[in-house]
Amino acid sequence: MVEFSASWRLVRLDELGTVERGRSRHRPRDDPSLYGGKHPFVQTGDVKAAGLKLRQYTQTYSDVGLAQSRLWPPGTLCITIAANICDTTILAIPACFPDSIVGFTATPEVAEVVFVKYALDHAKQRFSGISRGATQDNLSVEKLLSQQLHVPPLEDQRRIASILGAYDELIDVNRRRIALLEEMARRLFEEWFVHFRFPGHEGHSIVETPDGPLPKEWSFRPLEEMLVLQRGFDLPTTARTPGQYPVIAASGVHGNHREAKVCGPGIVTGRSGTIGKVLLVHEDHWPLNTTLYVKEFRLASPAYGLHLLRRLDLGTRSGGAAVPTLNRNHLHRLLIACPPPELISLYEQNAMEQLKAVRLIERQNGILAASRDLLLPRLISGELLVSVAERELEAVA
Repeated sequence: MVEFSASWRLVRLDELGTVERGRSRHRPRDDPSLYGGKHPFVQTGDVKAAGLKLRQYTQTYSDVGLAQSRLWPPGTLCITIAANICDTTILAIPACFPDSIVGFTATPEVAEVVFVKYALDHAKQRFSGISRGATQDNLSVEKLLSQQLHVPPLEDQRRIASILGAYDELIDVNRRRIALLEEMARRLFEEWFVHFRFPGHEGHSIVETPDGPLPKEWSFRPLEEMLVLQRGFDLPTTARTPGQYPVIAASGVHGNHREAKVCGPGIVTGRSGTIGKVLLVHEDHWPLNTTLYVKEFRLASPAYGLHLLRRLDLGTRSGGAAVPTLNRNHLHRLLIACPPPELISLYEQNAMEQLKAVRLIERQNGILAASRDLLLPRLISGELLVSVAERELEAVA
């Protein structure tokens, strides 16, 4: 058991700053008048995806939505208390959030907000343990404040926050690089294959066809002539043996296994449950039976096929009342504007270089996150001296 320095103390979160629950007073919550404006509205999923600082969000409030909520300033620590428990991030922008998120504002003379975030991350398992519910886990503000955190003097909080934050800042920079590279590949696809402004397009007239206008030498073909989708493979959790190959579920990577079913690069999308997410998987992999994977690239290629399927907005094409389900046979019949093979090949050369760079940066982020996660419990518990950690960080910088 770690013995804390005499300068460390046990405190509740509200002894370090102000703790307030988010606001979403209007009922029903899904009233359309609340949404679609200019005010960022952060939800639990956004917090989970954010990392150290939150800059991106998936929903906005209108002025009506803002009036029944509250705009929190940058620097507010967001803590999820429903759905996913005790995920944390710090607002880098002014934003609203609902009552499934708690906002913490540090008292400057007492606490460093970045340290508090990492202290909560370290205690996440403990908070999850007291949040178990019969139907849904829930961490009330009362439960949140019932637990104490070990906290060093303010100067040590700042030094610990600086060390751990250095890793997360690098991860954040890499995430923005990834977003830029992915956006470049997406925009190139749209420019060439949606707006028909491909290299040499000036010499190709647009002709009217029964299915719509197309550049000369293009044709409409069913998706099945471009690529073939197939249902993934059963692999219960109990049958998995840890290994080097990613297991892909409808929502994304779901662990790993010693065996692969599909050679990379490949494309996987959700078939049941989570619909609409389309992934390019560079490595050999095992797509689960809740997914569809590309069994055969015919006229399409991996980078082209990725953006082709994303453009189809698969989330709007599912059936099933209780559980959304995607039928590959229905998708195979969709008509696609098919360009000449040499144009697909040229796009593949350009886009795949960008997507390979994305994968390389993702691996770098994995290494950075693993290094941070090794340091975090040792620093937050006081097991590792701050001065020693600073020297280690300087050595790898």
